Amino acid sequence: MNVTVRLPAGTLTVHVERADLPLAELCGFASRRSLKRGFVFVSKVLGKHSPVRPRVMTDVHARLASKLTDLPGPVLVIGMAETATGLGQGVFEHLARPDALFLQTTRYRLDRPLALDFEEPHSHAPDHLLYVPTDADLFRCAKSLVLIDDELSTGRTLANLATAYRRLNPGLAEVHVVSLTDWLADDLRAAVTDRVGSTTRFHSLLSGTFAFAADAAFDPGPVPSAVGGEDFKDDLLPAASARVGVRGPTAINVPPLDLRPDDRVLVLGTGEFAHRPYLLARHLETRGYDVHFQTTTRSPLMVGDALMSVVETVDNYGDGIPNYVYNVADRHYDRIVLCYETRPLPVAHTLPTQLNATTVFL
Repeated sequence: MNVTVRLPAGTLTVHVERADLPLAELCGFASRRSLKRGFVFVSKVLGKHSPVRPRVMTDVHARLASKLTDLPGPVLVIGMAETATGLGQGVFEHLARPDALFLQTTRYRLDRPLALDFEEPHSHAPDHLLYVPTDADLFRCAKSLVLIDDELSTGRTLANLATAYRRLNPGLAEVHVVSLTDWLADDLRAAVTDRVGSTTRFHSLLSGTFAFAADAAFDPGPVPSAVGGEDFKDDLLPAASARVGVRGPTAINVPPLDLRPDDRVLVLGTGEFAHRPYLLARHLETRGYDVHFQTTTRSPLMVGDALMSVVETVDNYGDGIPNYVYNVADRHYDRIVLCYETRPLPVAHTLPTQLNATTVFL
């Protein structure tokens, strides 16, 4: 199946080769505020740029985890910041392996040893950080490395990570690359495999290829900074999180919310903080509430096509950079529950007031 989409940034042509779910259920398309890469795949199942039913996300996590069979252990699972931190931890929990460790990359500096860093070449915020986890022994002796991102377009980011990790752990046996949508052509897939130097397998809900013809007249205007400061965030962030490693399922304390039975509810996470808010949304949904979930993002995108609205605020991590909430202002919710891992909130961060939201710290 071929789909051609005309965007302000240019013309995107997508060819679908295989799909567990239809393309129209998995993603739409929009333009970035960038001349470096003018388009973006807007996932409908990730909970980042569009509200999603928690049960849809749970199904996606289970589908991807079911593809990861017969992994030699121990297993190291890494979710990519900021977009796939929640997706990665959701897949990890569905694996339900006692010999598995989950880590997320992060944009934030901590006062602890850095295991490695690497770049995401096409990103608006290219520096990823991966810290030595609390369980350093399992981290260094994993036989299977599972890398999880929302979509693959060049494969360079995950190849950079897998190559850097393999230098730390020459005994690595297998690399598994997991994504919602995989747009790698055969030559790119071969290049990733050659760089990694271990048995490499790719798992996704949809695979295909794309081509993008940029419009030379496209002017996205000034590109806002998405790069944070160099200060340590230890005092702002929780000591226990996926940034330092998780070995099992996450439990949350459900805050009192005083919801009415017929309330339409949005649970909104913030930046890299996705999994715990998703668990709250899933908890409410299982109790019969009409719930959607998503998170804020630092991605500067253009309203139009799959992005119908945007609310801009200053980030809640103390970096003073713009953050965005897409596809919320054009929809009605009786309650918005805004979830944070950071406290105190910066004075300039006014999102609770902008959205008339209930604020909780999970």
